Amino acid sequence: MRTVGKRDYRQRYRIQDRSAYQRLGRIQNGKEAVDLLTEKDFSVALEKAGQINQYNETRKDLDKTMTEEANQIVAGLEGLADRRSIVLYNEDWHKGVIGIVASRLTEVYYRPAVVLTRTDDMATGSARSVSGFDVYKAIEYCRDLLENFGGHTYAAGLSMKVENVPAFTERFEEFVSRHILPEQTSAVIDINAEIDFRDITPKFCNDLKKFNPFGPDNTKPVFCTHNVYDYGTSKVVGRDQEHIKLELVDNKSNNVMNGIAFGQSSHVRYIKTKRSFDICYTIEEKHSQTGRSTIADCRYKT
Repeated sequence: MRTVGKRDYRQRYRIQDRSAYQRLGRIQNGKEAVDLLTEKDFSVALEKAGQINQYNETRKDLDKTMTEEANQIVAGLEGLADRRSIVLYNEDWHKGVIGIVASRLTEVYYRPAVVLTRTDDMATGSARSVSGFDVYKAIEYCRDLLENFGGHTYAAGLSMKVENVPAFTERFEEFVSRHILPEQTSAVIDINAEIDFRDITPKFCNDLKKFNPFGPDNTKPVFCTHNVYDYGTSKVVGRDQEHIKLELVDNKSNNVMNGIAFGQSSHVRYIKTKRSFDICYTIEEKHSQTGRSTIADCRYKT
């Protein structure tokens, strides 16, 4: 392949959301992503990339539909206010997306959640937890009802006979209600440090890298910056206009910080008034041919 072809090829696919590769296995075989990345024929690679992008769009549609269905089910659950966990079973849900749905439920209801679907004659699913609560121990408490399970503090996979789902639901709730703390069932953000934008320098980002790898027992540091405001270019993005691409400044430097506030487009009207607000965020360093920028997953209060 010609050198210019390689340059075009890499540039074209660099703009693809890397999560499309990572999540391909939820809808199709992940081998297709490997085939794309090792393909030497540009036209074939272009066709494969289009297929992967379509798979990712299908996953997004499934994610949205299943999350809406799950929220409707939860809203109709009897005694929800008194329960400390959520267990949902729907044999029509797609196995590859149920982990995402479980995560959505924990974010909305601040309860450990298990989402199950049917695979052959088994109920299989994923569990997600809230900060500080060990969902693996809760599932282990139900092990006599399970065929298989595995995972870690905040996420797990499990399978059981379909007829065991009601008993599992009650046993899981029993353990969670006994061990979860009140503060674990409300929206709390643990802040590691308050900083100004001027503190976010290349050296600062390099020092953060020394704490890698991040995971359940070594979470990304969460920072807070007070009194930030829109630079004038923040905007709503996403297929359904659900996210905000932020470009923010504070009054202590000229640094413009780029960020993404996932699922918070309802707040864009306030942000565009240029009134100040506080944000909590994690930092991810991005490199590109044009230089370095800092991407923050932002949560804020007015």
